[in-house]
Amino acid sequence: MKKLLLFAFVGGAIVLTGGTIDLNNLDNYANQTVPNYIQRDNTPANNAITDAGATLGRVLFYDKNLSANNAVACGSCHRQQFAFSDTARLSVGLDGGVTGRHSMRLVNARFAEEDNFFWDERAISLEDQTTRPIQDHVEMGFSGTSGQPDIDSLIRKLEQIPYYADLFTLAFGDANITEARMQSALAQFVRSIQSFDSKFDIGLAAANGNLNANFTNFTTQENQGKALFLAPPPAGGAGCQGCHRAPEFDIDPATLNNGVVATAADPQVLDLTNTRAPSLRDLVNPQGTLNGPLMHNGNFNSLATVVAHYNLVPLNASNTNLDPRLAGPGGNLGLTQAERDALVAFLRTLTGSNLYTDPKWSDPFDAQGNITIVPITVGLARLDRADIQLFPNPVSEYLRLALPARSFELSIYSAAGQLLVQKNINGSHYENMQQYPAGLLLVHLRDVESGETTVRQIVK
Repeated sequence: MKKLLLFAFVGGAIVLTGGTIDLNNLDNYANQTVPNYIQRDNTPANNAITDAGATLGRVLFYDKNLSANNAVACGSCHRQQFAFSDTARLSVGLDGGVTGRHSMRLVNARFAEEDNFFWDERAISLEDQTTRPIQDHVEMGFSGTSGQPDIDSLIRKLEQIPYYADLFTLAFGDANITEARMQSALAQFVRSIQSFDSKFDIGLAAANGNLNANFTNFTTQENQGKALFLAPPPAGGAGCQGCHRAPEFDIDPATLNNGVVATAADPQVLDLTNTRAPSLRDLVNPQGTLNGPLMHNGNFNSLATVVAHYNLVPLNASNTNLDPRLAGPGGNLGLTQAERDALVAFLRTLTGSNLYTDPKWSDPFDAQGNITIVPITVGLARLDRADIQLFPNPVSEYLRLALPARSFELSIYSAAGQLLVQKNINGSHYENMQQYPAGLLLVHLRDVESGETTVRQIVK
C-alpha cells in the first residue's frame, strides 16, 4: 500500500493526489524481493535497511531544506525518472553552480562489492558519501567555508522543522538529529533502490541462473551481445564481464581507469582518478532513451559511442592509471559493426520498469513543498474531539498542526480576510509557511465529520 497522499475536495469528494506519509503503514523497503542469483550486497552489519529508516532517508533525500538556499535536494540531481541520475551533463547546484562530474546513477548501488563511492572512490562507504554533497560549497552549500553555514547549522535548521521529530523518533527511538543518523537513513533509502524486473532478469530466471545459456526471451542479436559481453578477448569476446560483473553488473573493485580521462570542465586537463562506475543496469529507460550522458565527464551520448570507445581504447602516454585489461588484449577488440550493435542490444535488456514508477522512491513533498505526516496511532482512532495544537508560534518556516487522526479542512486567511489556501488534510500536518505573507494569519480547521470549526491566530 503506497502512502503518497494529498487530500483535496473535488465536487464534494476526497481525491488523493500526493504529499503524505502514513507512519502506521510504511512502504516496504526492508523486505523487497531480491533474486537468488544476486549475491553481492555492501550493506554494513550496523545499518541494515528498515522501513522507518528508509522512510526518513526518503524525506531527507528530497527535502530542499538540506541546501543552504532551500532550492536543491539530493533528488534534484538524482532523479527517479532517470534511474536516479540526471540528463544534464553536469548538474546544477547551489545558486547556479555546476558539479565537477556527471551525476552517477544510484540504482542497485547496494548490490556491489565496491565499498567506496563517487567516481574517484573518495568516500569510504555509502554512508560517508551521503552528506558530502550537502557539505559541498557548490552542490548544497553547508560547507562551513567561505561564509557558508556548516553541518551543525543544518542540524539546528532541521531541529526547527516539526516533521523530523516524528521521523527521527520512529527510525531511531528519539528525536535527536545527528550527521551519523542522517547518513544512516540516507544510505538505507539509496540501498533500497533496486531494479530486477528487466528482460535480462526474466531470461536469467528462466535459465535457472545460467548466464551462458541462450535466453529464450532474447532475440538472436541480444543473445549474441550477451555472449560477447561475457567472453574474454582474444577468445572472440569483448571482455566486458571482466570489469562489469554480471548478474549484478557492478564494477570490479580492482579496476583502474577506462581511458576516459578528460575532466568535464576542460578536455585538455586530465583526471586519472576515476576508477568507480555505477551498475550497468538501467542505462536506458523503458522507452529506450538514455538516462543521461555516460562516463564521469558526461562526454558520451549513446551506447554505441561507449562500445566504440572500448573497441579501440585511445592511447594516451600521460595516462599512468589505465586498467591493464584495456592496455592488453582488450585495447583493440576489432569488433565488427554487427558485433557492436549486438552489444548495444544486450545492454538495453538490463532495463526494468518498476524503478521509474514505484511511489516509495518518489518525492514525498507536494508542489508547494509541503508534507503531511500521519502520526502513529494506537488501536482505533478516537471519535471525540481532541485538543488542537499549532506550533511554533511565531513561525518562520514550518507550522505543525497536531490533530487527531481525522479529516480536517484547512483554510488559512490573511488578517484582511483574504483566503490564501484551502485543502483537506488527514491527521497531523506540516504546513510550509514560507509561501505566505508575513504578519498575522488566521488558521481555520473544520472537522469534516462533525462540521465544527476551530480558529487559531498565528504570527509569521
